[in-house]
Amino acid sequence: MKIVIGNDHTGTEMKKAIVKYLTEQKHQIINLGTDSVTAVDYPDIGQAVGERAIQEKNSIGIVICGTGIGISIAANKVKGVRAALCNETLLAKLAREHNNANVLALGARVIANQNAIWIVEMFLNTAFDAGRHNLRVDKLNKF
Repeated sequence: MKIVIGNDHTGTEMKKAIVKYLTEQKHQIINLGTDSVTAVDYPDIGQAVGERAIQEKNSIGIVICGTGIGISIAANKVKGVRAALCNETLLAKLAREHNNANVLALGARVIANQNAIWIVEMFLNTAFDAGRHNLRVDKLNKF
C-alpha cells in the first residue's frame, strides 16, 4: 500500500519510527514531512499530505504534529479527506470501520512512538464497514 506521510518538526522522531515499521512491512512511503527539528508550519504539511493522499489511488495518509489537532484540521480542509486524530488503537479501528477515514493524525507530544506504531497498524488493517456506515460517509463527502 502507498502511505503518504508528513510531519512538522515535533513529529520527526515519531515519523522515523513509523517509516521504519512501514518499510519493514513492505509499504511504499511518500514522505512529505520534514526530517529536521527546525520549525515548519503544520498547515502546509497537512494540506500537502491530504492532497497527495486523495491523488494517489489506494493510499492512506498519516500526519503528525505535536498534538495531532492542528495538522488534522489542516488535512480535513482538503476535499475528500476524512482525517481522524487517534491516540489509541480503538479509535483507529473505529475511524476506519465507521468513518472510512483515509488520513490518520497522531500527536508526537501525546503518545509514545511504539503506541503510534500500534495505532498505525490497526488503522491500516481495519476495513470500512460500508454496509452500516456508507450513507453517513456519503453525507460527509458532500460537504
